[in-house]
Amino acid sequence: MAAQPAKADRIRNPTAVFAGLDKITGRIISFEVAIDETVQFGALQLTPRVCWTRPPTENPQTTSFVEVDEVTFSNEYRRIFTGWMYAASPGLHGVEHAIYDVWLTDCKGGTELVVDPKDPEAPPPPEERRPRTPPRDVNQLPPGTQLPPGTQLPPGQRMDVAPPRGVPVEPRQAPSQRFFPTNPVPGRDPAGNN
Repeated sequence: MAAQPAKADRIRNPTAVFAGLDKITGRIISFEVAIDETVQFGALQLTPRVCWTRPPTENPQTTSFVEVDEVTFSNEYRRIFTGWMYAASPGLHGVEHAIYDVWLTDCKGGTELVVDPKDPEAPPPPEERRPRTPPRDVNQLPPGTQLPPGTQLPPGQRMDVAPPRGVPVEPRQAPSQRFFPTNPVPGRDPAGNN
């Protein structure tokens, strides 16, 4: 029987603390964001939805569920990140943008302890054996894929498709704070404030 990690209680925090890097200037800025508040760092808008820490008696683990949108020059909003950020591994669960990087560093102000119900240990599920599928040839299109009419691939060539650059979203709320780590350039502020 494999040992499972024990579930620890969590502390709900009202404020998430982020660090942001401007790759052009090399400046790192630390900023605080209230839960469900939207702030703008360069061309990125961040909205933390929850920020959790552990009690001092437990192993430290600071996490936050964050939504990040990119504001383009044409004032379009694209969702480029939705998920959990972990302060213990900023390189693994941070936002890496062409110009700006953002990662979680801490959560602050929490006093509300959320006690998770402890599940009784259940026996491990029986192992299910599945037959292995043979590896797919990367030079062949996946089954069921159809090319547009009149399109032909040269023999032995694979078709590369560029990944999407984010999902278009409607602007949420106007950011309550703006952080522009680069020197301001007239006309570059998406909100029109020069």
